[in-house]
Amino acid sequence: MTRLFGFEMRRTLIDAAAAVLLTYFITTATLDPPGPRITESAGVAWLAASAACLPLVVRRRWPLPAWAVAVTAVTVATAAGAAGIGVLIMTWLPIAPMLYSAAATARRVMSAVALIGTVAASAVTIPWLYSRTGTTPADAPDSEVPLWWQVELSVVVVSMVTAWVIGRLVRWRRAIRADHARRAARDAVADERLRIARELHDIVGHSLSLIAVKATVANHIADERPAESRAALQTIEKTSRSALTEIRRLLDVLRADDDKGVELTPSPGAANLADLVERLQSPRFRVYLAVSGTEDLPTAVGLTVYRIVQESLTNVMKHAEASRCRVTVRAADGVAHIEVSDNGRGRRQNRGRAGQGLVGMRERVTMYGGTLSTETRPEGGFRVTADIPYTANEEIA
Repeated sequence: MTRLFGFEMRRTLIDAAAAVLLTYFITTATLDPPGPRITESAGVAWLAASAACLPLVVRRRWPLPAWAVAVTAVTVATAAGAAGIGVLIMTWLPIAPMLYSAAATARRVMSAVALIGTVAASAVTIPWLYSRTGTTPADAPDSEVPLWWQVELSVVVVSMVTAWVIGRLVRWRRAIRADHARRAARDAVADERLRIARELHDIVGHSLSLIAVKATVANHIADERPAESRAALQTIEKTSRSALTEIRRLLDVLRADDDKGVELTPSPGAANLADLVERLQSPRFRVYLAVSGTEDLPTAVGLTVYRIVQESLTNVMKHAEASRCRVTVRAADGVAHIEVSDNGRGRRQNRGRAGQGLVGMRERVTMYGGTLSTETRPEGGFRVTADIPYTANEEIA
């Protein structure tokens, strides 16, 4: 806010300095013109020049009122003869920046009214001044400028039209930039929604799959092995609570920014893999986890690592019929390496949820320019391998 105020103040001071200088030059030109001198009063010349130039100071804040006041002052000064014949462009010069501001800020109709009003005022008053004074080139044969109203009117009109066109071009460019900014904002919102949808897909898919598997196990062994059944029910409880927490965190992101009641929990990352593995452990399914060098992973990359391991383990539990799984996560030399291998039945027979999960993992890895491969192990089982390049301590949006 302070920088913006300082910038506006500097621009106002520049306009004020320009107004003072133009007032002096217009007064000098009026009192000592190339053609015949019409007014003998220095006070009148200073008053007319000041009335034409002072609106420059507020042209940025009130462009149309400033233009209207200045055009009225210049029109009256020209018609009354408080202007220098031969240098009428000096009298009309303050209108150019105000016409530019009006064209750059006002709507099409009002900016067109400003241009037409300026051209019409000059087209009426400049010939009128020459006509009532009877000025001809013979009145000042040594003049450095031709004393023809056609020449002066043409110079004034061309100057005003040029200023107006530049203003409209600036407005058009600003409109294009604003439209690009709006499109970029919409794209960012769409990308964020896609990210949230992907997160919800992973959370719900993993959690419900795990709950379904554990509930099935608990139902079948409830009578014979109550301890294992109780462990499965505890896993269901932990998984459901964790899923609700993560879903609530993602949905909180969609709330209004001014909602002070939102309390976001951190996104899961490589540090949460141990908790994930612990929830999946059971006497019939063991997961061996090895993690190293993940302390410097960016948050977004850490989340991607977590989701890939989560999806891989979900697929193992649902489709592989494995009793053992090994997870290796290693971050070194700017690459996060992930490997999940099991001793199950190898190639996936189910192409539904597992196939979609692999597509989702590939999209996540590709987003960072990484690679993902899946294969059946020669010794039996299935392996998922991913390599994700990253820059340490760099947050990726």
